[in-house]
Amino acid sequence: MPRVLISAFKPYDRWRTNASWLALVELTKTLPSDAEVTTRLYAVEHGPFKARLAEDLQADYDFALHLGQAPGSSCVQLEKIGVNVAGPVGRDGADPPPLVEGGPVAYQSNLPLAEWAARLRSEGIPATISYHAGTYLCNAALYLTHHFAAQHGYRTQAAFIHLPLDLSQAAQEHPGAPSLPAHVSAHAVRVILQQLGAVAQGSSSNSA
Repeated sequence: MPRVLISAFKPYDRWRTNASWLALVELTKTLPSDAEVTTRLYAVEHGPFKARLAEDLQADYDFALHLGQAPGSSCVQLEKIGVNVAGPVGRDGADPPPLVEGGPVAYQSNLPLAEWAARLRSEGIPATISYHAGTYLCNAALYLTHHFAAQHGYRTQAAFIHLPLDLSQAAQEHPGAPSLPAHVSAHAVRVILQQLGAVAQGSSSNSA
């Protein structure tokens, strides 16, 4: 049975809720029986987030699925690449600092994201692969999980899943704002959870 860390983020900026947390709450109402799930809610601050993530990953999970919200998106986005960048370009045009001084330029998720996206679409859930998780904490979650795993020899494989706004959030935006009900986003994560057993078995076979 794979051990899985699933994380979400707290509200930030003008958002009073976060689609990632709303989906995670829905997910925990009906968790698959074939995975051992640990959940976390992370602060939207680089320092506290990085420290807590490093601490959590010491449990050496098989997988880490990080969730975040993507305002303006109408589909579930499975992020492929995390880059060593800790924020947007400054107002003066200066480059942002790295997440890890001297760390690799980027990490790429080796999980079967294309298969997962196809599976989600087959269930009527809009989904796609994305190659840019931004330069803030969503990107940091993907990059740092890979980096800590590589640095400490953890088995943890990671993915970042961007979710559209929930209907309740979209109602605060404007008529027709892209959204997906939290229970649908939760089902998308549940479908992916159900695929992790096969991934774990494949990893065991390759290392045997």
